[in-house]
Formats: sequence, structure tokens, C-alpha cells
Amino acid sequence: MTALLSFWPLFRQHIGRMGLALLLAVLTLAAGVALLWVSGWFLTAAALTTAAASFNLFGPSSLIRGLSLVRILSRYGERLVGHDVTLRLLSALRGWLFARLFPRVPLPSRDLRHGDLVSRLTADVDTLDTVFLTALGPILTALLIGTGMTVGLFVLLPAAAPLYAMAMILALAGVPTVLILFSHRLGAELVEASAALRIAMLDRIDGHADLVAFGGLAAAGQEFDKAAKRLARARRRSARAGLLAAASVQALAGIALVGVLWCGIEALRQAEIGGPLLVGLLLAVLASFEATAMLVRSVAKFGAAVTSAERVRAIAQMAPAISDPHRPVMLPNGALSVNQVTFGFDPARPVLCDLSLTISAGERVAIIGESGSGKSTLLALLLRLHDPQAGSIAMGGTDIRTVRQADLHARIALLSQSAPVFLGSVRDNLSIGRAEANDAELWAALEAARIADFVRSLPEGLDAFVGEAGRTLSVGQARRLCLARVLLSPADILVFDEPTTGLDRAMETDFLADLAAATQGRSVILATHAEIPEGAVDRVLALADGRLMPVELTGG
Repeated sequence: MTALLSFWPLFRQHIGRMGLALLLAVLTLAAGVALLWVSGWFLTAAALTTAAASFNLFGPSSLIRGLSLVRILSRYGERLVGHDVTLRLLSALRGWLFARLFPRVPLPSRDLRHGDLVSRLTADVDTLDTVFLTALGPILTALLIGTGMTVGLFVLLPAAAPLYAMAMILALAGVPTVLILFSHRLGAELVEASAALRIAMLDRIDGHADLVAFGGLAAAGQEFDKAAKRLARARRRSARAGLLAAASVQALAGIALVGVLWCGIEALRQAEIGGPLLVGLLLAVLASFEATAMLVRSVAKFGAAVTSAERVRAIAQMAPAISDPHRPVMLPNGALSVNQVTFGFDPARPVLCDLSLTISAGERVAIIGESGSGKSTLLALLLRLHDPQAGSIAMGGTDIRTVRQADLHARIALLSQSAPVFLGSVRDNLSIGRAEANDAELWAALEAARIADFVRSLPEGLDAFVGEAGRTLSVGQARRLCLARVLLSPADILVFDEPTTGLDRAMETDFLADLAAATQGRSVILATHAEIPEGAVDRVLALADGRLMPVELTGG
């Protein structure tokens, strides 16, 4: 509950729209209660009258039509405003969450799997953004309608008011309280089972090729079926709890109805009320319990909302893997130096051991080595995605741990082996490198990456849509577009991590041969398995056993 209440500042931003949605919901139910009340009174009075000519048919019938119209319009307005505020809350929640996640990437928890993260970013946030529409709104609506009906009974049929009030209190507080106690546990199981199913699904999709190749589809199917059955059991238990609570509320509605009828018959005998009024009150009592039926459905979702809030807060409050210093210093120009660095995700088996490297301004260095030798790890340390466990990395003699990460990343740009082409246009993808770049600068970067002619051939040019993950581009075109994005960056040092992944030999050679001219005047660190063309770099280093060794350049 505390986790759910912590989102109140986000809800408070939309308090006006939430209040309007609540008002319309109350008006809808109040109109429904009044409609049954007037209808019951009108039909009974019309049937009992002995002087039809003197009975006013037009007033009650007009009131019935008016209440029907009010109910229709207010329900439409409630849905419109309620869904509008829900979508606004969804936007606010996602913005809030992503603003907190970006500084925490890579996420410090190695136990947080991809499928679980996807579940928290989608299903859990969706549960939270509907909490007003499906929980808070109905709870407040039922409370107001029940209070209003109790006041009406105190005025018209005082003897029945305590009985009705007791039944309504049990329906509004007693049943939901018991349900909340159970629904929190059930909600947690439901959310966790749903997340487990998403994890299983995403794992099987990501590893489909390997599962086919190694004949693991049957075992994977069994695991997925097990996760699906767990979710089905959780949903059945949640549904049974909701049905039991709904049955309890209906029983209380029946008790309230019988109590009002009992007191009403006695009042009728004493000529304290008339028959038409009693019938109207009975129908109004039934209508007022419609709000409690909605309440049960809402409370059943409340436990899932609380669990979802806890899961979302957990990832939002993770301590960042890397934090800026409290008093950052300016980052000077100068050589990039790695000084006796040791690092490993398993400290007992470090990937890098006492490694040292100095790269002068404008120097181009290639680092080669077997897969798993630590090339990507070294590049990640240069970008301060991780901090070394021993030693230091400095630029111009200043330890990079003493400067702002934004300042460091403005000086070092990365093209990784998995650099994505984002959904959008060529311009959108290039602007990530430098948002303020003008068209001339964009074309210059494309020329340097040798993809400008292709972009010019597109009907929309820079505004051509490249599709999700660059599906309208070949592998080589996608890599060159990513290269242009990096070249557009004002960074002094360009870091390339297996930039030719997925390219054939001819395309690989062309890409690396173009790299020297495209990066003229900047420092380059190239980690690759590829054969390096003559003149592409100034020196080559081999990474093995956690250390760097020089490799003699051949040719030229």
C-alpha cells in the first residue's frame, strides 16, 4: 500500500480530471437510483389510483425521461473523462519510470531478467495507470451513493436506515477488507505468474534458433505450459475470491432489501408512508447496491495494483551502477590512459589484469583478441559503464571517476556491434549523434560514412522512413548509417566495438578502409576480429590473459 501511495504526486497532477470523472460517476449512479425510485413510485401510484383522470401522468413520465437522459449523458462523460485521465496517467507513469531507469542502465541487478523487466515496464505500469478507473473511482462512488441513500432513508423511513446502513457498511468496508487481505497475496501471485509467463515466452523467442537446432522445442514447450498453467491457477483463485465477495455483497443487498421491506410494511400499516413510496424505496435500495458490485470488481484488482506498484518502485529505486561524483571536476583535453586496471564480473577470475594503455590525441589503435578476451569490457570501462576494481582510467591526467558522466560521454562516442537503427527517419537516427546538427552537417556525416548517395536516391531523402530496426536497409547500409551517427558526434575519441559484425568480407574491408579517412583528426579505438587493412590504424594490440601486447604491423 505504501508503494501505491508513493505515486500520489503523479495522480495529484490530474486531480481536476479525476474529480470530474468521479462527479460524473456519482451522477450516473445517482440518476440510476432516482430513476428506479421514481419509476417504482409512478407505476405503483398509477396502478393504485382510482381517479386516473386526476392523476398527473406527465410530470413523473417527464422526470423519468429526464433521468434516463442524464444517466446516458453522464455515463458517456464518465467514460470519456475517465479514460482520458487514465491515458494521461499512463504517459506520466511511463515518463516518471523511464526518467529513473535511464541513469541506471546497465541495471545493477543481474537477477533482473529481460522478460521480467519487460513485464514491469508494460503490464505493471498498465495496472497502475488504471488504478483510478478500476479501483479508486468506484470506491469513492460507492461511498457517496451509500451515504446519500442512508440519508434518504433516515428522512423517509427512519426505522430502516440503521439496517440499510449496517448492510452498506459491511458491503463497502467489511467485504472489501477481507478481500484486500486475500487479494494482496492473490494479486502478488497473479502478477508474478504473469511475469513468469512473459519471461518464458521471451526466452523461447530469443532462443528459438538454438532450440530448433538442439531439439529443445519439446522441453521448452513443457516449461512454457507449466508457466501458463501457473497463471491460469492464479487467475482461477482470484476469480473465485471475487465471486465469493460478489456473492457476499448480493447477500447483504438482499438483507438490506428485506430489512427495508419489513420496516416499510410496518410503516405502511401505521399509514406513515404510502405504497408507491415504499416500492420506490425498495427499487432505490437495489439500485444503490450496484455501486458495491463495482466495488468488489475493483478491490479484486487492488491487490494486483499494490504488487505492481511495489515491483515498479523496486526497479525505479535501484542504486545506479555508476554515479556522478558529488563535486565533479572539469574534464581536460589530453591523452587517454588506462593505468594498471583490473576488472571482472567475477572478482575471483578477472577479465582484465593489471592492464595499461595510453592513446595519444589523434592516434588510431586496434585491439584484437579472441571472443571473451575482454575487448568489449575494456571499451565499457573507457565509457565508464563500469568502474575498475583496481587501477584507474584518466583523460588528460584526470581520473574519469571525478568528472560528470555527461562530460565524459560528450568526449567519447561508441559504435557497438549491436548499435541499433531506431524506428523513424534517417534524420531521426542521425540526430541522436547531435540533435542540433543542420542538414549540411547531416549530409557531411553521410558522405564520410559513404552512404550519402543511397540516401539521396530515396524519395524523401533525410526524411525517408527506415522501418523498425532498419528493416528497409541492408546490413551494410545499417552499419554505415550508425557510423554516420557516430561521426556526427563532436566527440574527440571514437570507440568501435566489432563494427563489422554481420558484414561479408568485401563489405568488412571497405568499411574498415573508409574508417581512417572518416575519422581523420580524432582518436580511434577499434576492437575487432576482422583483418585490418593497411593504413587503417597506427598500431595494433592483442588482448590475451587480461593484458595487452603489441602486434607488429605488416606491409606499408
